[in-house]
Amino acid sequence: MKFTAIVAASMVAALPAFAQDRADWPSSMGISTGSQGGSYFVWGSGLASMMGETLDMPTSVEVTGGPVQNVALVDAGELMMGFTTLGPAQEAMEGESELMPGVPAESIRALFPMYQTPLQAAVLTSSGIGSIDDLVGKRVNMGPATGTSATYWQRYFEAEGMDVNASFAGASDAAGQLSDGLIDAFVYAAGLPAGAFSQLAVEQDVKFLGLSEENIAAFVEAVPTMQRFTIPADTYEDQPEDVPTVAMWNFAIAHKDMPDSLAYEITKLVMENNDRMLQVHASAVETLPENWDTNEYVPFHPGAVQYFEEKGIEIPENLR
Repeated sequence: MKFTAIVAASMVAALPAFAQDRADWPSSMGISTGSQGGSYFVWGSGLASMMGETLDMPTSVEVTGGPVQNVALVDAGELMMGFTTLGPAQEAMEGESELMPGVPAESIRALFPMYQTPLQAAVLTSSGIGSIDDLVGKRVNMGPATGTSATYWQRYFEAEGMDVNASFAGASDAAGQLSDGLIDAFVYAAGLPAGAFSQLAVEQDVKFLGLSEENIAAFVEAVPTMQRFTIPADTYEDQPEDVPTVAMWNFAIAHKDMPDSLAYEITKLVMENNDRMLQVHASAVETLPENWDTNEYVPFHPGAVQYFEEKGIEIPENLR
């Protein structure tokens, strides 16, 4: 009897920390992502599979309109976890979200850095469109209405006084519309490579529009959270040159009431399995602990803070 008790105790001690402390974990979880054909959906699908296998946590992927909606869903507790770019997260925390006007998002917490989302623009070569400035008066699909793409491309066009015939659809649908000649341009925001653009470039003769120095300066002035970015040559089929643009960082977020042990294990799972994450999406090349400091606004979840501090990273008080 004594021997049995010792064996049982040693088995408990040998279990991973989360196996000992998961009484308050939910029985399942959903990740708020984006439209099919976009990077968030691919990312979420891969991470959900990893969480199911490694954490024994049944995890599903929710198709949404993107960051603005994801912040609202997580803040309201309708989903425990989601993905967002930092611009929409900051605006929501300041009560400036179009989905929650005047209501600051106070319940979102950062888990881990994901990657940068560059703004991208594609047209059919046969259209004769040669620059972003040529989109005046053209039929332009901007992705989902509440996504990063639509939010910031519209802000840019408005700041520059550019009148475009805007429409909104998921990435795959928008790419199909461009291919079928129903729109003149598809402008988007997604990690590299964006699946919808990759497919489009294989099926059609496509031109990717870069931003001029004047475009970049105007973008950064209109959206201070943007920074310069270069889409490397050969990211897509028949894209022989670098494409200059702007980008914004993405972070995984959780509701503040996510159990600390679960937030810790999710953060650890992603941060310590970069090879596996790269198999999910090439953008994970930037999914590294040292990129925690690209977040200057959203407080980190205590479980994430625990992980980073175990790795010798000191999270400042204003981000706790």
